[in-house]
Amino acid sequence: MSEDVNNNLDQEEVNNIVSMTDEDGNDVKFEFIDLIELDGEEYVVLLPTEEDDSDEDGEVVILKLEKTDSEDEESYVSVEDEAVLNRVFEIFKEKFKDEFTFTD
Repeated sequence: MSEDVNNNLDQEEVNNIVSMTDEDGNDVKFEFIDLIELDGEEYVVLLPTEEDDSDEDGEVVILKLEKTDSEDEESYVSVEDEAVLNRVFEIFKEKFKDEFTFTD
């Protein structure tokens, strides 16, 4: 799980691709994988679409969905609580156990 992208305001969703702006002002594209509800909150599971130089193959990003004043916009924020991240990731793994191979 990664939480490198936070407080994103600029998003665009086309064909399950979400484009967000990271804290350094760079556009980053993710594939939207799932929306998971936990304890009345919604979390998105995203997969980076562009390869980078890291050794973290297939690592997903889990962000909390926050509503904004505009009906057309949503905001995604980092999840700081490791227990919440783990619970969301466990739900995701259970839902997609037949579609993905998970390694520890």
